[in-house]
Amino acid sequence: MEGLSELALDHVAQYFSALSEPTRLKILNNLRTGEMNVGDLATACDCSQANISRHLSTLAKHGMVIREGRGTAVYYRIADESIYALCDLVCGNVARQLEAQASLLGSLAPKKK
Repeated sequence: MEGLSELALDHVAQYFSALSEPTRLKILNNLRTGEMNVGDLATACDCSQANISRHLSTLAKHGMVIREGRGTAVYYRIADESIYALCDLVCGNVARQLEAQASLLGSLAPKKK
């Protein structure tokens, strides 16, 4: 982040805000296996097609997914695979924090006799 202009930092913040919604993370996770259409993503994420389309629009706006029309169907795929390195790094950190909290809570629980 060092040396970035205010405008660049604003764009970075907007990029991260696009990742702040659980459904968008589910979409990205489902696209790990390859491209999918809106209907397939809606089923996989247990959401309506309208909801998935709205989230895909946000992800596309931030350059995370690419949209490709084929006849009457539209397919989405990941624009840059490095998004998974970022998500895996953050998810790993969160998992370690949750494990530490669970361990602490377990050590504070009353002992059974």
